[in-house]
Amino acid sequence: MKQPMIYALDFDGVICDSAVETAITGWKAAGRLWPDLTEDRLSEQLIDRFRRVRPAIETGYEAILVMRLIALEDDNHAVLTGFERNKQKLLDEVNVDVDFLKKLFGDTRDNWIAADLSGWIGVNPLFLSVADKLKQLNEQATWYVVTTKQERFVKQILSANEIELSGDNIFGLERNRSKADTLIEIMDGHPNEQIYFVEDRLPALLNVMANPKLQTLIKLQLADWGYNTAKDRQEAVHNGIELLCIEDFLKAK
Repeated sequence: MKQPMIYALDFDGVICDSAVETAITGWKAAGRLWPDLTEDRLSEQLIDRFRRVRPAIETGYEAILVMRLIALEDDNHAVLTGFERNKQKLLDEVNVDVDFLKKLFGDTRDNWIAADLSGWIGVNPLFLSVADKLKQLNEQATWYVVTTKQERFVKQILSANEIELSGDNIFGLERNRSKADTLIEIMDGHPNEQIYFVEDRLPALLNVMANPKLQTLIKLQLADWGYNTAKDRQEAVHNGIELLCIEDFLKAK
């Protein structure tokens, strides 16, 4: 009898195309720290620029810093490549820490949801046909969400798309654990079964690859429809990571 598939799926960039919402939330939150970032300054052009530099960030709260950099810098490449070295400088500039940014970002989302849930859901669409795929997985496989997004937001988006997933299968920001540690826990619950980890960020995949506990039972796949660059995709293949297109993900049994 064929073993059931076990999927560990990143959320933003694999399941949900959240770039527009993340950009808007990031800008609104940044306006609390830099008053010149007024809501009337946020344009479609700035949101489009955010999508282009979205591969720079790992966790949603970093959108606050990216939107500040976009407001200061006209060159998208400079924002993308300079984000890591500019992060601490921006934090020092407004005298806040990462925990403050996480709370600010979450609170800004919560306020938006409270004021306009349907509007917030509308700018968090699932990638084309992914909702149907997840409903299929509920019948044919076991799947988990492994994300740096706060779990309550994952649950709201899945619920809005009529997708059922137990809260026990959602591993988000609140766990304060690396994705590698989360995958080890999932692996322990499925001994000797093949687990597919689908992620759109190359650094996350490389971190998992570097963990000796995960090198045999975890199949790493880079979602090429997500927030990554051509360079990321080339490097993934060079490192033996499978490049996954959405058509193959949707038809996998």
